[in-house]
Parts: sequence; structure tokens; C-alpha cells
Amino acid sequence: MKDHFAGYRMYSGCKDFSIFYKLPRGDDGDVQAGNLPANCSLIRLSIRLRSDNGGLFNMLSAAFLVEWKLSEDCYKCHYGGGQCQTDITNKFHCTYPNNPHDQDAKTARRKFGLTLGAGTGLLTVGLLILLFYFREKIMQYKRLSFWQSSAEDHQNIEAFLKNYGSYAPNRYNYTDIKRITGHFRSKLGQGGFGNVYRGSLCNGSQVAVKVLNKLKGSGEDFINEVASISRTSHVNIVSLVGFCFEGHKRALVYEFMPNGSLEKFIYEERSNSVRQLGWPMLYKIALGIARGLEYLHRGCTTRILHFDIKPHNILLDDNFCPKISDFGLAKLCMKQESIVSMLGPRGTIGYIAPEIVCRNLGGVSHKSDVYSYGMMVLEIVGGRKNVDVGVDRTSEIYFPHWLYRRIELDEELQLIGIMNKEENECARKMVIASLWCIQTDPSNRPSMSKVVEMLEGKLDSLQMPPKPYLYSPTRTEVDSSVLELA
Repeated sequence: MKDHFAGYRMYSGCKDFSIFYKLPRGDDGDVQAGNLPANCSLIRLSIRLRSDNGGLFNMLSAAFLVEWKLSEDCYKCHYGGGQCQTDITNKFHCTYPNNPHDQDAKTARRKFGLTLGAGTGLLTVGLLILLFYFREKIMQYKRLSFWQSSAEDHQNIEAFLKNYGSYAPNRYNYTDIKRITGHFRSKLGQGGFGNVYRGSLCNGSQVAVKVLNKLKGSGEDFINEVASISRTSHVNIVSLVGFCFEGHKRALVYEFMPNGSLEKFIYEERSNSVRQLGWPMLYKIALGIARGLEYLHRGCTTRILHFDIKPHNILLDDNFCPKISDFGLAKLCMKQESIVSMLGPRGTIGYIAPEIVCRNLGGVSHKSDVYSYGMMVLEIVGGRKNVDVGVDRTSEIYFPHWLYRRIELDEELQLIGIMNKEENECARKMVIASLWCIQTDPSNRPSMSKVVEMLEGKLDSLQMPPKPYLYSPTRTEVDSSVLELA
């Protein structure tokens, strides 16, 4: 390298380029590029007269001269009064800062940008102020509403505990609920209200814990269930062991039902000739539910209307004894009251009494539970939903009407699993009692006491009811059969 560039030394300590330099000889003459490569610019370095043992940059003085070559475009721009510039893409531009038109355009653009920016900023600030104001108002309203509803709920619970004294169910805190359920380890089921978990008390008793995660209104469902079921003591009503009421955390602790809900036992495949439960057991279940409802309507000091009788809400113990559960939609009324007031419909489509939806059919009363019971027992009998959705719309069969026609003509019911005369009589009694229960006019429906009498009596003593004035529900209603109205 020294041979090729005579008289120059090379510094290669910088990445991607090298510096060629000469040490001074004590004169101030111009240093020429000599035989450096043609594309190199010349940098005149002022170097102090000292040894270069410390390296090139230790010998540099404070000032030095840089010479560079201009491109042809830049040369023309510079000598035309312009300034050479490149943008972020390294594209060349020639600008004229002394040109008044160019300057005015720049000033106008700058002013427009400032005005637009200021306007946008003011608009943004204004919107933020409005959003903050309304957010505070909404949050304040929510806090006030929650405080009022929470305070009202606490007052209702405390009043309930005071009224029942030692007869009130046990009250647990949320830590107890987690311990009882093993931190919610074993899930039994779920619904719109929340989840149900299996648990165990300190004495070894098995329980089912319903944890509510969605309260309607001000927690009325929760208070209804605690207040309603605490008034009951019957073999066909599920027992409430205790409850948790701790702010948002609310739970109900019930006795454990090993066989779960009736729902999973009654809907049969159409090709199946054997039922999960025989007719004697189905009859026993229908009679037990009727006795439970009779107790709610007449046996308590305060009449309890359930308003959500359906297979899902009937639980079965280890002996398949049925127990009515889920009193979230229940309503309490005095025994002498025959009609109750309601702000809106409650129940489940497919079991809900027509007068609850259409009030001109009659007043809402305990006869509304009778209707739901009748619809449920018809499904128990048929092992199917009351509308057969397995056929096309034109041939869709409304099961209650089909059963009524066969009873009217004294024909065989053609129901699955009937093996003898006794089972046939059980099935016919259940059908006739149910057809009485689903009469459109509430006044034509029997009380639950009368239904129990029908089921326990002889088949020959039962009269044929009028044909229910019903229509085949639309497929939309069938598909929405699990929709709950409250």
C-alpha cells in the first residue's frame, strides 16, 4: 500500500473506509492528492508535530479542511442560487429559499398545517372533555344504582334472617363456598344463572352449590329463591342447606341429587323400544311432582307459585324420588289471593301458560303452574317434545292433539314401553289428567289437589276433558324452547 501511494500512510481503523494521510514536513504548502484514487475527496488534516505512536486521531489538531466534489446537478443548482438537498429516499432536490413565491407557498403551507393541527387538537380536547364528563356521569349513576340495589338486597336478606331466626338456612361466606366445592373442582351443570358444583360439608353430607354470576334486576331472583324455599319442608321439594350473600358473590347450597334432572331420562330416541325409566317409575315421578306442587299451593303458610315447572327443574334423588327445584321465578302470595299481579311474563316457552303472555285469557294464578305441569307430564308420557321437529313443517304433529284424538277414539296410545294392562292404565291416567291441566281457560283447569286425586283414583272415574283450544307452535317457538322470559 505504501509503495502504490508514495508518501501517504493509510489508517484503516474505521469501518467501511480508509483514510490516507501524510505527516507534515514543516512547510505550509498545499498537500496534493498525488496518486490517490480518482474518486477520493481530499481532506486536509492539520496535524501537530509529534510522534504518531498514539495513532492518527491523537495527532489531529482542532481544525481541518474538507474538500469535496459536486455532482453536475448540484453544481448547476448551487451556481443558480439554489440549495442542494436530498429527501429520505436520497432523491435530489434543488430549492430556492430567496424566491418569494416559493417562500410564500412554504409559509402558506406552514400556516395551513398549524391551523389544521390547532383545530384538530381543539376538537380532540373537546371530545375528550365530553367523553370524560359523560363517563363520570355514567359511572356515578352506576355507582349510585349499585349502591342502592346492593343496600336494598342487604336489607331484604337481613330482614329475612331476622324474621326466620333460628329456622333460617345457614349463611356461608365465600371462603366457605370455595372450601365446600374444593375450589369449584367438580362441575355438575350450568345455566343462565351461573354454574352448579358438587361439594361436601364438614359432616360429610354431599351438596350441590349453585353459584350465581348473573343477577336479574336488583337480585330479586336470589332473594325469591332463598325466601321461597326456606318456607318449605316437603319430600318433593329440594332442601336448601344454606346460602352465601357477600357483595356480588352469591350462592345457594342444596342437598345433592345423585340422579340429576328429570330431563335426561325422558326424551327417547324414536327407534328405541325400551325406555330408560319404566312406566311404574314414570307414574311415581308424575305423582310426586303433583304432590310437591299441591304443597306449594296449599300446604305452606304462604302460597308459592313456582312459574317455571319443566323437566330441567325436577331433580331426582338416588331412589328417583322427584324434587322441585329452582325457585328463582317464584312468587309469594296469600292463600286467599286467587290472582297475582306481574310486571312481565315469566317462565319457559313450551311450558308457560297462555294467560301469562295474553292477559285477556284470564288472570295469572296457581293455575299457571297447573298448565306447566300438564305440558311437562305429556312430554314424560311421550318421551319427546310436544312438537315433533323431526318431520317437515307440513306434516308436523302437535303431540297433545294426537294423544287427545287417540283417547277420544279409545285407541291404543302407541307409547313406548307399555308392557301390560296396569302400565297402560297408568299411562292413560297421566294423559287424561294432563289434558285437563292444559286447558286454555284457567278456570277449566283442576287444582293440583284434584290432579293428585285423578292420578291416585281409578281410570274409570276420569271424565274426558274438552279438547284444548291450542295451536301447533311455530318452528321458531320450538327452536326457542329454552328461552327464559323474566
